[in-house]
Amino acid sequence: MEIRQVQLATRALDETAHFYERLGRPVVVDRDAAHVTVGSTRLAFRAHDDMSGAHHLAFTIPTGSFAAAKSWIAGVATVLGVDDSDEFEGPPNWNSRSVYFEGPDRQLLELIERRDLSPNGAADPAPLVSVSEVGVAVPDVSVAVETLRRHGLEPYANAPGPDFAPVGDVHGLLILVSPGRKWFPTLDRAPSTAPVVVDVGLGQTVTVAEGVLLR
Repeated sequence: MEIRQVQLATRALDETAHFYERLGRPVVVDRDAAHVTVGSTRLAFRAHDDMSGAHHLAFTIPTGSFAAAKSWIAGVATVLGVDDSDEFEGPPNWNSRSVYFEGPDRQLLELIERRDLSPNGAADPAPLVSVSEVGVAVPDVSVAVETLRRHGLEPYANAPGPDFAPVGDVHGLLILVSPGRKWFPTLDRAPSTAPVVVDVGLGQTVTVAEGVLLR
């Protein structure tokens, strides 16, 4: 499941644009949105002053570049850790590891190395491969999972839980969470309930929950 485009809300349009410029991403700002290119994915952050909560996005880094990626992101953003640890193995059966960092407008961002993806020879993590994960809050995780199953998208790696279910594959995941489940690893911010539109090339629009659309 390749995440082609994501539309998100932000309370801090200028801060968001400047942050992604600092990450070396191409950014174009128009009257009410910041358009960011992250590898093969396009992000559109639209101004939404009444938004609450925080977004979670993960970015795929080249397989084999974890140490370089961690060093790079520590130079441009605040790395987030817990109990003196700032490197995290993925859940069982994910074969991944991650480093998390503070984004603009309380975004909780992640660089993830997915070892099941073939090395592409890139040692430099700065040209991020794509958006790997989009976190979305839904009122009923199991209902959202069944809605996506009807459109050919299956839970990833493990059985879905009542408040957490990744759906997709090693190339791209929707991270479905209940509104009260705070984002790992800091557990200090709840997911945003602002509208989210994710384009994965379905060829149709699927309503996952109110305001959460998959295309």
